[in-house]
Amino acid sequence: MQDILAMTYLWLKAGHIIFMVFWMAGLFMLPRQMIYCHEAAAGSEEEATWAKRMGLLRKIILTPSLIVVWVLGLALAMSIGAFDQGWFHAKLLFVLLLTGFHGFMVAKSKAMSRGDRPLSEKQLRLYGEVPGILLAVIVVLVIVKPF
Repeated sequence: MQDILAMTYLWLKAGHIIFMVFWMAGLFMLPRQMIYCHEAAAGSEEEATWAKRMGLLRKIILTPSLIVVWVLGLALAMSIGAFDQGWFHAKLLFVLLLTGFHGFMVAKSKAMSRGDRPLSEKQLRLYGEVPGILLAVIVVLVIVKPF
């Protein structure tokens, strides 16, 4: 029985990491695609192409990966009893921030797909750095478990 539980844990962990990589890739790509859309002339074919690409990124990569990461992450946390550990509470806070960032960027990309320009190119370039910073903090919390 112990072997089955150990294997289940490893499969959950592998899936969690795989879909976390997909999610992060999408979060790195979305601001860049938004910059390209921002640069396109309003109402142009190029703008429509970037709007379509942003929509596909959201529907095929970002949202499904977000859901799978959360489901597998919570299953992992339950399997190791992480809910009473300080590092996990901190990780959960940063994952919630990353999820909020995801929602914010999705909303802004949908506005851009409608022809609005809610963010400047400079803001988009700065927002492009947010996932990397949050990822670094989350990885340190998981690996080092400082508290």
